[in-house]
Amino acid sequence: MSSPRLRQGRVSEIGYFYILTTVVDGRRRLFEDEGNAELVIDALRHVERSGRSRSLAWVVMPDHVHWLMELRRGTLATCMNVFKSYSSRKLGVGRVWQHGYYDHAVRNDESLERQARYIVENPLRAGLAKKRGEYPYAWCRWDR
Repeated sequence: MSSPRLRQGRVSEIGYFYILTTVVDGRRRLFEDEGNAELVIDALRHVERSGRSRSLAWVVMPDHVHWLMELRRGTLATCMNVFKSYSSRKLGVGRVWQHGYYDHAVRNDESLERQARYIVENPLRAGLAKKRGEYPYAWCRWDR
C-alpha cells in the first residue's frame, strides 16, 4: 500500500514530462509471461491513442513498469487509472497493481534522452539482458 505522502505535492501539468513507475501487487512476476507483457504494452499504447500521453520510453519489467511520457490531456492520476484499469481487464487475473504509483517530473535541465536510455537499460542492470535492444519489452523513441 502506498503512503498518502506520495501524493503530496503531485502536480499534473499538460506538456510536462514525467517518469512514472507502478508495481505489481505483491511484486508477483506477472510479466515474465510474454502474453502478459504484450498486454501491458498495449495498455501503454492505449493511453497514448486516447490522446492523454505521448510516450518517450517504457520498460515492462517482470514485476513493475517504468514509463517516460509527456502529459497531453487530463492528469497523471487519470493516465495511470486508464492504464491500470485497461491492463487489469485485459490480463483478467484479479488484482494486478499495487495502489498508487511513483512519479518524477523531469526538470528542464534534465536530458529526456538520457532519462529514456536509463529506463530502457533497466533489464541490463537486472541481468535480464546482456546488451541494449535485446530485452523485448523495452522501447525508446531515440532507438528507432
